[in-house]
Amino acid sequence: MIRSCLLAKPNICFGSRLPVSHFYILRHKSTTMSANEHHTEQANRPQAAPQSRPQAAKKPAKKEIKILMLHGYTQSGPLFHAKTRALEKLMIKSLAPFNLQPTLIYPTAPNQLRSVDIPGCNPVAGQDDPRATDSWSWFRMFDATGAYRLLREGMSRLTEAVRDAGGVDGVIGFSQGAVMASMMTGVLDEPRREVPGSDSAKQWVAELREANGGRALKFAVFYSGFAAKPPGLGWMYEPSINTPTMHFIGSLDTVVDEKRSRDLAEKCVNSIVIEHPGGHHVPTGKEHAMPLIGFIKQKCVDDAAAADAAAA
Repeated sequence: MIRSCLLAKPNICFGSRLPVSHFYILRHKSTTMSANEHHTEQANRPQAAPQSRPQAAKKPAKKEIKILMLHGYTQSGPLFHAKTRALEKLMIKSLAPFNLQPTLIYPTAPNQLRSVDIPGCNPVAGQDDPRATDSWSWFRMFDATGAYRLLREGMSRLTEAVRDAGGVDGVIGFSQGAVMASMMTGVLDEPRREVPGSDSAKQWVAELREANGGRALKFAVFYSGFAAKPPGLGWMYEPSINTPTMHFIGSLDTVVDEKRSRDLAEKCVNSIVIEHPGGHHVPTGKEHAMPLIGFIKQKCVDDAAAADAAAA
């Protein structure tokens, strides 16, 4: 639950006031003594010690919360940022009273798509230039086998973003970006999962763990998410993920079946499922953003305070 913070009015310190009769005496003397006598008397009069104003308590510096934002298939980092800008603004405003400063990081996937790769796009013959689109993917799927190709490139870009940020606290992913986020969460999860001996993923797994300083994520959020399909990637979800997760499922989503999103939630030990009446998108309205913000606050403030109290 998001709590509001009421700031107290600052204390104002006024100088002490002399008795009224004293002012009367000064006024009377000033009419009968010479200017020199007046200055001499004032110079000899004991001066009151200056009163110091109480200094306002210095506010503690805000704690930065770095969140990796992973866009969906055919999108880009800047486009995903534009679509979630309202969510970002509300997040910054709502977490400020708790001295949290969220920093959202929007990388763009490395694999550029051609027009023919984009659902519903009918390019003109001879004009299918991949450089003409600002559409990107984290990986591509072989329709025949269901295997993911170009995943290594996608994970390298993700790792690069984490390293450049000096590590991240959490991840938020949408659609294909949520698949990447779920794999990232599993790889960084504790206790550590062993990469299968014959798996070529060993290198990028080691690089990703190193980029985040060997730390697990504090939280992960999936919009229209689902677990990676290929059996060779199942080790990232076994045993179940311990990192706290939140799953947003649209009741009108016709792209990602609800069952697939719920299957991902079941692979997470500490999961919260939020249903919204929309389709395949990230809901940014306040009624759907506040559960997310409360979740982040709980994992970055409340849980940390509870851990400190238990250790004391």
